[in-house]
Amino acid sequence: MGRRCSEAVSSFLFEYDTPRMVLVRNKKVGLTFRLIQLVVLAYIIGWVFLYEKGYQSKDGIISSVSVKMKGLTLTNFSDMGPHIWDVADYVFPPQGDSSFVVMTNFIITREQKQETCPEHPDAGKCDEDSKCSKGKFHRQGQGIMTGKCVNFNRTEKTCEIFGWCPVEMDDIIPNPPLLLAAENFTLFIKNSITFPKFKVARRNLVETVTKAYLRNCTYHRLRDPLCPVFELGYIVQESGQKFSTLALKGGVVGITISWDCDLDWSIKYCIPIYNFHGLYNDDNNISPGFNFRYARYYKENGRNLRTLYKVFGIRFDILVNGKAGRFDIIPTMTTIGSGIGIFGVASVLCDLLLLNFLSNRDYYKQKKFKHAEQASMKPNSCAKPKL
Repeated sequence: MGRRCSEAVSSFLFEYDTPRMVLVRNKKVGLTFRLIQLVVLAYIIGWVFLYEKGYQSKDGIISSVSVKMKGLTLTNFSDMGPHIWDVADYVFPPQGDSSFVVMTNFIITREQKQETCPEHPDAGKCDEDSKCSKGKFHRQGQGIMTGKCVNFNRTEKTCEIFGWCPVEMDDIIPNPPLLLAAENFTLFIKNSITFPKFKVARRNLVETVTKAYLRNCTYHRLRDPLCPVFELGYIVQESGQKFSTLALKGGVVGITISWDCDLDWSIKYCIPIYNFHGLYNDDNNISPGFNFRYARYYKENGRNLRTLYKVFGIRFDILVNGKAGRFDIIPTMTTIGSGIGIFGVASVLCDLLLLNFLSNRDYYKQKKFKHAEQASMKPNSCAKPKL
């Protein structure tokens, strides 16, 4: 009994079993098998290794953006007279971050002061004081109601309010836009990025961008794709829109800076790619365009006054995205292992074809499978005898 137990242990430790392989000579199955292997090999080499670079480890991007506008224009209309507009007048906010607005059109309400006056009819009309709740305000209103219903003009009555008076009245948008010359203004973008995993830092002012080049260049997708100075008109054009149309009521344009860097090559090939997109500027939508209000405050005869501007402008949102990759043995071995596993698909599909769809499938089943009847039960020699 001890000898049999020792043989069983020896067989377990020192013997190796392997599945039986059957060589099938069949043109259809053989050709199908090689074609599937060829497709899998093309997928692994072409897509996984070359396109997706499965042999590299990846890292995301950390980015910082600052911008600077340049441009001057002159307006001369009766309400305002000759007026020069520079960066301090038409860029909001002035700090120069990755999201900013360039004013292209506006409506002015002058000499507003805090006092009582009739509300605008758009906020609602009234015919008696009870319709004006004291201390409340209408959603479309411009001040707090005093509780009185007063004459707005000869034919209309509105609630009296306490607010900045006179209320904003003129809602006729100037056409053509007052600052249509903004089409020729230039935008200078500075973008710094880093890939922390690889300790690589880059700027969009790459090696070919020198001081002399920067002084004279203007971005063009084909001629100057690395110049960081952009004309607003060209940006809007590349986003698929017309500047004069967009400038009338305002809109939003997205600027994307893409960094796709293969760090197995020289760092000089890690360069930015600029793209431009029009965002929710369809006139068929509710509330088209982009506008907001801001005021300039001043004192006159000891009293606080303001000039209110309803600004229509183009908002620019700068978005930075990217990734970097560098050779790493771990993802390389993982990708190779996955590819070897995918090769097993060829055997599974060919077995399915061989054993279920060919006319000689019964013959192939006999060759592939060996059937064994259930053996009679014998006492286990290594088992402990029953008492």
